[in-house]
Amino acid sequence: MQSKWMFLALMLCAQITFAQSAAVSAVELSCEYRSNPLGIDAPAPRLSWMIGGNGRDLRQSAYEIIVSTNMQGNGDAWRSGKIISTENIHILYAGAPLRSFTRYWWKVRVFDDKGRASAWSQPAWFETAAMRPEDWSASWIGDGSGVPENPRDFYAEDPMPLLRKQFTASGKIVSARLYITGLGYYEAYVNGKRVGDQLLDPGWTTYNKRILYAVHDVTPMLRSGENVMGIMLGNGWYNPLPLRMWGSRNWRDFLQTGRPVANAMLRITYANGKTETIGTDGSWKTAPGPVVRNNVYLGEQYDARREIRNWAALNPAGTWKAAVPATGPQGRMEAQGQPPIRITKILKPVRIKEVKPGVFLADMGQNFAGAVRLRVQGPAGKEIVLRYGEDTLKDGQLNVMTAVAGQIKGGNGGPGAPHIAWQEDSYILKGGGRETWHPRFTFHGFRYVEISGWPGKPGTGDIDGLRMSADLPATGSFSSSNKMLDRLDEVIRWTFLSNVFSIQSDCPAREKLAYSGDILCSAGSFMHHFGMPAFYVKTIRDHIDAQRPMGGIPETAPYVGIADAGPGDGSGPMGWQAGFPFLIKRMYEHYGDKGIVEESYPAMKKQLEFLRERAIGNLFEKEDLGDHEGLDDREVPLTASIFYYLTAKMMTEFAAVLNKTEDAAEYAKLRDDIRSAIQSKFFNSATGEFRKGTQTAQSMALWAGIPQGDDDGKTQQALLRAIENKDFHLSTGIFGTKMMFDVLRERDLNDVAYKIADQRTFPGWGHMIENGATTLWETWKYSDNTYSQNHPMFGSIGEWFYRSLLGINAAAPGFRKIVIKPQPAGNLTFAKGHIQSMYGKIASEWNIRNGVYTLKTTIPGNTSAEVYLPQQFGTVVKESGKPLQPVRTENGYAVFTTGSGNYVFTVSK
Repeated sequence: MQSKWMFLALMLCAQITFAQSAAVSAVELSCEYRSNPLGIDAPAPRLSWMIGGNGRDLRQSAYEIIVSTNMQGNGDAWRSGKIISTENIHILYAGAPLRSFTRYWWKVRVFDDKGRASAWSQPAWFETAAMRPEDWSASWIGDGSGVPENPRDFYAEDPMPLLRKQFTASGKIVSARLYITGLGYYEAYVNGKRVGDQLLDPGWTTYNKRILYAVHDVTPMLRSGENVMGIMLGNGWYNPLPLRMWGSRNWRDFLQTGRPVANAMLRITYANGKTETIGTDGSWKTAPGPVVRNNVYLGEQYDARREIRNWAALNPAGTWKAAVPATGPQGRMEAQGQPPIRITKILKPVRIKEVKPGVFLADMGQNFAGAVRLRVQGPAGKEIVLRYGEDTLKDGQLNVMTAVAGQIKGGNGGPGAPHIAWQEDSYILKGGGRETWHPRFTFHGFRYVEISGWPGKPGTGDIDGLRMSADLPATGSFSSSNKMLDRLDEVIRWTFLSNVFSIQSDCPAREKLAYSGDILCSAGSFMHHFGMPAFYVKTIRDHIDAQRPMGGIPETAPYVGIADAGPGDGSGPMGWQAGFPFLIKRMYEHYGDKGIVEESYPAMKKQLEFLRERAIGNLFEKEDLGDHEGLDDREVPLTASIFYYLTAKMMTEFAAVLNKTEDAAEYAKLRDDIRSAIQSKFFNSATGEFRKGTQTAQSMALWAGIPQGDDDGKTQQALLRAIENKDFHLSTGIFGTKMMFDVLRERDLNDVAYKIADQRTFPGWGHMIENGATTLWETWKYSDNTYSQNHPMFGSIGEWFYRSLLGINAAAPGFRKIVIKPQPAGNLTFAKGHIQSMYGKIASEWNIRNGVYTLKTTIPGNTSAEVYLPQQFGTVVKESGKPLQPVRTENGYAVFTTGSGNYVFTVSK
């Protein structure tokens, strides 16, 4: 009997112990948006985690963080103690000052809503780079060559420098880190082997303001005794050709430029605790390499006969001379935080056809950005030429014209420039066996590759298409019962990945520039498809670095002198001006990033003051680009003034977020004054039309919130008339298209939006797809000569897939609060997908079967949601089979509140 009671007592204790354990845990730890980042230089990095656990309504009430310089986790760097807070993203490190070149281990435990502590998380880590400028123990070096004085000479053969350093590691190595940059591009080698797998490093920046460097763990590549480091350099954006883009603009007039240079240091830690640093200096050696020409637009020429055996290993061939210390650019060195460029997919040709004797055309089946890798065998000196294009001519020959650099098509590129600046690579064989090669220091936008000079006939196994892009994680998915929309989503993804090469470009061939207006249109869609925060932090800093002296934001960042119809000071037009604060706003809304708001605030304030000085009567009625690529009148005075209003409106919001009450009040008054001026100047109260009542005019006015009260309804009706007058086709440009779909979503007019999106005739996305587009065109109308066929601007529709068809929307920064509001429309019978937020996965899947509407949704830990269910399918609502009563009804929806968890709702009559 006594043993029985002891057993029961033990069971009771076990139940009590179990009851005291937290139902939550900290998982998916990250630092500055990355998992275990190798090389950061933020003095107070931000730490984030997700809340895991079983069941529903998982909430955090407090947390505790330990940061240590050892795996044992003794908290010698920081012990936060128990912090009463529900926040689990962007927690600022607040411990001892971080030391350079140090790995910090950290872990967290969280407390649930009953105050119960979880177990400590699995340890994560971050490793610092050079935290202070004086910690950088290396200098710029090059081959000592000068920049040509005659522009024609830039187009001559110019073998790129190889750099090497032989050194002795005098002990057992426990760790080794390579901190490296090279401008314009570089590849690094240790003991003859390539370091890392990234391409086109470092990311392009305004070099007189900021230079990025990467950090590599090269411990396994080193050995005790003799070792060799090697660096191969390319021109990149630091030594561009003096091409006169559009016959007028030479990037060398606006960028800090120079001969290719490198700056690197290898830091070795030995078993005895000593450290040694081998940095670039005059003791390095240099020789000319096999890359004899390279340019980001025109391509690369590689002469394999010039390869130097063992150039980055012991006992090299060739003649080497001392490397030369160089001045280098003036910008500060900064650890690179955005995802590196990698080969993210390998394509095989779908066919190769001989289009004329000795000339072959490979169809990759898909427009994309990257390069070609070839495998070939032939005699030494045989040259293979690759030309790239997005399309073919009627006779089957390659069409290079939509991808020609800067519209240089008639000898207008300046002295020495090609008559037509198409994309071309060439490879000269060394002979003696099978050779494999792809260009290192360029990239192209193409679907078709013309191959000439091939010894024999190339087969599909001889050619690879290397899709290159920033290695962005896919954080969203979408599918539906409408196969055209599914195909469009795939086309959008290919387009987006074609335009992320450290900057978000307009196209991967003709311009390759980061236009801020294009970013305004597509950033939301990018964020729903891919993990963009670290990439966009760089983009925002690029804009700050490129800000014009008087405060205007340039049309592109880095700045290359383009200032089409801007308000002066070399700055961009008003929609491009607004792209800068808008991206910051989206970073705050989508990722909860208040830090980037604070960092950017001085630049945004300077920008608004610049615009305020140039406004006349609170309006901008001068020259502007308006709604770029729209089909109606561009409504320039209206749209320019609305962008000014939006900039003031965003600054009002930012000031409030940062508790700058005086600024908030000042900017709120400016915002209201601009709104009144726009309403007074451009609005017709009788018709509800702004100016001429185009789709763009009405959409922009509603999106900005210009009309108030009854005028709002009139404006909406005028928009619907404008849409009906085009037979439910759009006539908007890049801004109006995004804004119109947002307006229709916000006003529960998704049937109208769906009817427009589902069109298969001109103009529209269906028309592009019906005509063979595999990436989005720059214009609604097909172009075979002028306009790019790989432009992300009209990819804004992808955001509508997620926010309207799936119904996933943020109700608080970072999706701390969520709205799940799918808007079934047209002939859709199901849609499903998800996004990965800072708090975890948010999923939405709905279908309509036999008149019953079913919604499955996933809400991540430490968040809450409002779920909207359409009442058109009935008023009987159940969740997991149990009847529910809504907290309210709203515009034909029954609204329910939830915590985290998985839910299945049904709506029936």
